[in-house]
Amino acid sequence: MRKRTRRIALASLASLAAVVGYDVAQRRKAILRNFPVVGHFRYLLEGFGPELRQYIVTSNNEERPFSRDQRRWIKNSSEGQPNVFGFGTDDEVEAVDNLVIIKHSPFPAPVPAEGEPGSGPDFEVPAAKTMGAAHDRKHAFRPASMVNISGMSFGALSPPAVEALNRGAAIAGCLQNTGEGGISPYHRHGGELIFQIGTGYFACRDEEGRFSLERLRETVEGAPVRAIEIKLSQGAKPGLGGLLPAAKVTPEIAECRGVPVGVDCVSPPSHSAFGDVDGLIEFVEQVAGVTGLPVGIKSAVGELGFWEELVERMAATGGGPDFITIDGGEGGTGAAPLAFADHVSLPFKLAFAAAYSTFARAGLAEDVVFIGAGRLGFPDAALFASALGCDMVNVGREAMMSIGCIQAQRCHTGGCPAGVATQSRWLMRGLDAQLKSSQAANYIVNLRAELLALARSCGVSHPALVTPDHIEVVSERYGHAPLREVFGYEDGWPLPGVAGPDREG
Repeated sequence: MRKRTRRIALASLASLAAVVGYDVAQRRKAILRNFPVVGHFRYLLEGFGPELRQYIVTSNNEERPFSRDQRRWIKNSSEGQPNVFGFGTDDEVEAVDNLVIIKHSPFPAPVPAEGEPGSGPDFEVPAAKTMGAAHDRKHAFRPASMVNISGMSFGALSPPAVEALNRGAAIAGCLQNTGEGGISPYHRHGGELIFQIGTGYFACRDEEGRFSLERLRETVEGAPVRAIEIKLSQGAKPGLGGLLPAAKVTPEIAECRGVPVGVDCVSPPSHSAFGDVDGLIEFVEQVAGVTGLPVGIKSAVGELGFWEELVERMAATGGGPDFITIDGGEGGTGAAPLAFADHVSLPFKLAFAAAYSTFARAGLAEDVVFIGAGRLGFPDAALFASALGCDMVNVGREAMMSIGCIQAQRCHTGGCPAGVATQSRWLMRGLDAQLKSSQAANYIVNLRAELLALARSCGVSHPALVTPDHIEVVSERYGHAPLREVFGYEDGWPLPGVAGPDREG
């Protein structure tokens, strides 16, 4: 009996060792690689989720910030699995709470024949405007993808995560924003970049931490940078600076940022190179003049006086940003105090409509490429943004999910179990950059494809041709109104398909 028990125990141990060996060797799932054996319980529970949720409280649409259905759509899109849902919607459409309806046409736009624009296998959906054309920038260009990757810094994200996103951007033909942490070796795997200048001026600062135009020129000349973004604020922590603790400032991160090793790396709340709207415009023109690149700004939206003054001074001087990235208050790749995360800055829809309206009323909307950010990484949300006037959308947390993020919400602790938002060598080893890059690319391509399909269902051939009249908002007691009326948009803007030096219809 004892021998038999011993044989069973040895067989069990051998089986367990085999599972551990397999989990550690495989590269597809970072959770299993980092947490052999126990990681299987997560996937087991996930697989039985629909059945279990008949008896357990949470539904497919209750978890936040991204619901289970949304996470499943990203996961399946990135892994090349079917991303359709059966048995009807999980939404309680009769419980009306600002329900958004896309008004399809009885005569959808046809799918282009093989060889015609838009018929390629990668579902190329270029931006409708040429970035930098209105201000005659030397290196003005038309972005090849309407969907691009948001600014997430090296340091906040792990080296393999940055590399996976950059490789994915190269495959999908989209842009990757560097975030304010400088350009690392992991940003140099084929993906083109938007270089972000934050308040710490990392990778473009002198020894005292002041902005250095010469250092900026050196940085962008040695990298595949297509545009420069000046970050005023972001939705995750509007009005706050940032801090990378000394323990996380490794020699590699310090070199990329141009800061000392092992010292707290601080981003102040505001810029030292300028302090008012005229100074901002002068700074934009200075950077654009030296680099020849399109230069834009990124900001969350609070008080509207800034936007009104910016429009007024741009009209008077003829200068200013070539693109504007509006980040909604629901944006979230940075750690922030709860009060700031929940209550400071407008959510995306209100924020974008307020800023865009200011430009549209002054007749300057066509001089600027508008980019939206803040939970827009889903086809319906991206189409809504297009109807409001977005020329492009940026995806951040959704892109993280495409390479393995499981919404553990430990980004600020350095303990990300999927190896995405961490500098722990043990945790990041589970994330295979080359393998995950194809998942990032699949996600971008599938998002573009479904966004394009939604636009065609409205009877137009490109998302930029979707207007506020294509979207209906249903409110309580079944009141409903087109998007134009809800947000106070006037007839004629956005101006879809208008020909000109900065827009290609």
